[in-house]
Amino acid sequence: MNDGHRELRRSLGTFSAAMIIVANMVGTGIFTASGFILAQTASPVLFMSCWLAGGMIALAGALSYAELGARYPQAGGEYVFLRQSLGPLWGFLSGWISLVVGFSAPIAAAAVAGAGYLLRAWPQAAGWSLPLGVGGLSLSVETLAALALLLGFTLLHAASLRVGVRVQNLLTGFKLVVLTGLIAAGLGAWDGQGLWGQSLAASGSPASRMAVALVFVSFAYSGFNAAAYLGGEIKNPQRSLPRALLLGTSLVVVLYLLINLAYLSAVPLQQMAGVKEVGALTAQALLGPLGGRVFSLLVALCLLSSLGAMTLTGPRVYYAMARDGVFFQALGRVRPSSGVPANSVWLQAAIAAFLVLTASFEALLFYIGFTLSLFAALSVVGLLVLRRRLGPPDTFRVPLYPWVPLLFIGSNAWIIVFSLAGDPWRALPGGVTLAAGAVLYLVFRRRGRGERERG
Repeated sequence: MNDGHRELRRSLGTFSAAMIIVANMVGTGIFTASGFILAQTASPVLFMSCWLAGGMIALAGALSYAELGARYPQAGGEYVFLRQSLGPLWGFLSGWISLVVGFSAPIAAAAVAGAGYLLRAWPQAAGWSLPLGVGGLSLSVETLAALALLLGFTLLHAASLRVGVRVQNLLTGFKLVVLTGLIAAGLGAWDGQGLWGQSLAASGSPASRMAVALVFVSFAYSGFNAAAYLGGEIKNPQRSLPRALLLGTSLVVVLYLLINLAYLSAVPLQQMAGVKEVGALTAQALLGPLGGRVFSLLVALCLLSSLGAMTLTGPRVYYAMARDGVFFQALGRVRPSSGVPANSVWLQAAIAAFLVLTASFEALLFYIGFTLSLFAALSVVGLLVLRRRLGPPDTFRVPLYPWVPLLFIGSNAWIIVFSLAGDPWRALPGGVTLAAGAVLYLVFRRRGRGERERG
């Protein structure tokens, strides 16, 4: 009798893997974070410098992850890398962080952002709410729309890998067309005069504000490692995985710089700072109210690409942990008819739904960017450990080693330290998540030890 434990299929080529990276990266961050980043940097020069610096950091990370992924071409990403380099505790914690922060939280953010853009296209529905009948509580139409989007893509990616990937490629191609149109409209309307000398009032130390801005930028770039989680499903991963990581990340860096120039060219700084739906604001300034509403609908469709890509990618981490016996065994079952770890898909969706219902959007962005920066840096620390322990691999090697990994580690360490300098309490949600993961690790290790003793 088949219990559902099957191996994942190697069916993804370089192009599909690169498109998954683009879909993961280009989404919630670029359509929502720019207003918060401008509020922190307070000037166009520092704003664009943050996006460029974030791109260089992401490329350094992509090169480092390419070596790690080529050395360990299997499902699991950072969970596998840290388990092999720093030990099982850090491997487990990275998998736990991937579940809660790496995928479920960004899925929640993408669903909320997508719903927000939908309401920009249909403003008459913005005031609707659904009474719950408990203490006068109600669900806003934005929350309901976010939950509906989350459910739809969970059903899609729990059903079939092949269909899910085809939908992803289609949505990602559509997203690139929309972004190209926005870039062309924004830069075409820019006269280039007076922008770079403007500034906004800002409080707090410059280093702390830049670090917080880079946390938001890190969230926007955080999907650069997406293909590493699909190592068990990529054909010829030693060659295809590094190519996909570099191709996808490089394309996104160029897109982000051009898109943000388009934002700055179309919207006054005072109107842009602190605004979530900055893409819709830009389209309205360029195309008028009707054009802004149409573009908001297009952006909502673009955000579905990111939501779907993360829904597809994340469950492979929990699958790998379950197959190693350090997480719930049900998460390691692959549905024979679809080749998908469906239980992992549904667990991820449940956590994302909880975050949709409970977290504020700006706090959610910081929580994601801060915690993922920490574990991405730890993964690249693991690369240094593996090089020292095992020597360079026979497959892909990071160019300019060790300077490229050290650039990534040092940059993330600076972001983490200085982003907390003005408000250390920002780290509390991440710390609570880590503590819960450590407790879970002890529980699963004790259970595994008991099973071995009984066996």
